[in-house]
Amino acid sequence: MKGFLTSIAVAAGLLKAGVQAQCPDYSQYSQQQHPPLSSGKYALSYMRPDPACRTFNSSIVESVIANMSSVIKDPDLYRLFQNSFPNTLDTAVKWKGYSANNSEEELTFLITGDIDAMWLRDSANQMQSYVTLLTASSSPDSLASLFRGVINLQARYINSAPHCNSFQAPTESGIAPQQNQANPDNFYPAEPTSVVFECKYELDSLAAFLEISSDYYQATKDITFFQKFNWVSAVETIIATTEALLVGTYAANGSVNASPYTWQRQTTSATETLDNSGAGNPVQDGTGLVRSAFRPSDDALHPLGPFISSNRMDDANIPSLLSAPFFGYLSANDSVYQATRKFILSKNNPYFMRGPVINAVGGPHVGPGYAWPMAKIIQIFTSSDTSEITAALKELVSSTAGLGLIHESIYTFDQNRWTRQWFSWANGLFGQCLLDLRTRLPGVLAQSYQ
Repeated sequence: MKGFLTSIAVAAGLLKAGVQAQCPDYSQYSQQQHPPLSSGKYALSYMRPDPACRTFNSSIVESVIANMSSVIKDPDLYRLFQNSFPNTLDTAVKWKGYSANNSEEELTFLITGDIDAMWLRDSANQMQSYVTLLTASSSPDSLASLFRGVINLQARYINSAPHCNSFQAPTESGIAPQQNQANPDNFYPAEPTSVVFECKYELDSLAAFLEISSDYYQATKDITFFQKFNWVSAVETIIATTEALLVGTYAANGSVNASPYTWQRQTTSATETLDNSGAGNPVQDGTGLVRSAFRPSDDALHPLGPFISSNRMDDANIPSLLSAPFFGYLSANDSVYQATRKFILSKNNPYFMRGPVINAVGGPHVGPGYAWPMAKIIQIFTSSDTSEITAALKELVSSTAGLGLIHESIYTFDQNRWTRQWFSWANGLFGQCLLDLRTRLPGVLAQSYQ
């Protein structure tokens, strides 16, 4: 009987592999329009793969997409939601299975999109798009299973390489490791490239693991899950890693402390490497602050701290200053936040990009002139002003170059100049935003954006 079931499983796997072999490469597919186009003036492409080519199917998500068709009255805005909200499930669940060491430990390898690797920060936020639909379930076909798989794999990664931000597919998947840079990066502690895709230490990456863990527990109350496998040891690893990075550059006698982490890359971009032999800018001891090396955009941190007073700017990628209420740090009505927000969304912020196509925060990662739709979406999340929100939605729906997907960045004077055709996190965030508006301000979804 066991042999029969094994044969059935192998046959099913071969059949699925045959179907997937006929599926288009979404990196290419997402750069061209596909019918049917939306009926509005922007004629947005339909960008969902055929059901057989989708990497994960959820009846709950499909039901939400169908129900939103009666809530979102504008055909182009609905098409953008229809494409973007399920994008992670449609395209980014590269592999889902079980640990070789424990047949009950679910694993989900969730790629960021056009880069074939799993980021701690991205994967946690990709799943957050579906947290309002998450319920307790033991089914392997459930959203709960998908969440557990991401958490378990993140725990493995953190225990293996806690300073790293993105990772290769697990060995159980049979997916070959991907090459990142032509010349290998030089970092300490050294980690094998068979496991690590990139090892930029970013404090928010470790926080992302805690975020998705909290999201899962708050939705399911499944406390027993956290008592299994490697979750507790991952939290212990995070504590040990961050405590080591409380140490300043200099000891009390003036000698230089050994840095717990260093990073160097052969590059022509200053944001891709760290100075002082990879240790970064000097930091003061005794502040109670945890040192980091890179920020959420994967760019080197700004030289701030007790030795340098300020750098007046905000970056597009989240977490950011603009996104503080989105993450629950404070109320959007807080007076200090409102003053900060006013600065961020003004020309006084050196990385606020302006133009006839889109106006939003950008950053050094792509450079001047390119606004990030992600930042525009966060602007909507942190506003209750219907005029501001409708103007923001109009910019988003009219700036996809007809492709009907949320790009990483867009040149503010030409929507055909964009970066990253397949950026699942930003797409899911847009869908999450419209679901939030359905609850907070449903009237804006009934408007025309033509």
